[in-house]
Amino acid sequence: MLAYRHAFHAGNHADVLKHAVLVALLRHLNLKDKAWRLIDSHAGAGAYALHAEHAQKHAEYKQGIAKLWPTSNLLDLPPLLADYLAQVQAFNPHEELTLYPGSPRFARALMRPQDQLRLFELHPTDHALLVENFAGDKQVMVHKADGFAGLKSQLPPPSRRGLLLMDPSYEIKTDYPAVVAAAREALTRFAEGMVMVWYPHIDLRESLQLPTRLKAVAETQAKKGWLHARLTVAEPNDRGFGMLGSGLFIINPPHTLMAALREGLPLLVRLLGQYAGAGYRLEGA
Repeated sequence: MLAYRHAFHAGNHADVLKHAVLVALLRHLNLKDKAWRLIDSHAGAGAYALHAEHAQKHAEYKQGIAKLWPTSNLLDLPPLLADYLAQVQAFNPHEELTLYPGSPRFARALMRPQDQLRLFELHPTDHALLVENFAGDKQVMVHKADGFAGLKSQLPPPSRRGLLLMDPSYEIKTDYPAVVAAAREALTRFAEGMVMVWYPHIDLRESLQLPTRLKAVAETQAKKGWLHARLTVAEPNDRGFGMLGSGLFIINPPHTLMAALREGLPLLVRLLGQYAGAGYRLEGA
């Protein structure tokens, strides 16, 4: 949906969960010398200024990444979160939290010379910023195209190693079935590839059913199982609506990810939880 701008939400609790896991998945891919390709279906602008008007409108980062700052907290964090925070710190070399990297920037920081980044973004302003962010970078290709439709041209990668990240806005309900269809298509083309789906935890049937639908895809097509993690940080608003948290569904996850999340999620509940009922769900097969 072209009205959506991630700049309004940069660095919020959902970004903390999503990017901590993204860093872990890329670290896993880096354990082997063989090249990998990351395909980001809804890449956004690539990076965000937290003091800019968009980020300040709701200041969601104050209930997200700011809760893990200052970087002296690295000493007290489990490895999953410490590695993530170190990446954000590298993006803010002067200790003050002013910039937040989007998924493309986390990926670029962890890429090696043999790796590839394929970014899709339809919003004209964010696409232009993305192009500017990666101008002249031969390892990165930026497409002004529908990320769901673009998968066919990117999978399987030549090295048969890679990760598909899907995190649409879900502002239109058709994004939910589109994610399921894209995951099915990706695994048909690349059964051993990792697929990472982010979704908002909201009181909507499509959101609640998405993990079950992805589980059905994984159980019939994935080679290395699945993992589902959901972080709940907030209560519904006075009208019974609002974003309660967010979830991740990972197909073909590293075998170490479950233990890393089991250690990291309780701390995220404590740091990011906004009410007494905050909690998490973690399951896998």
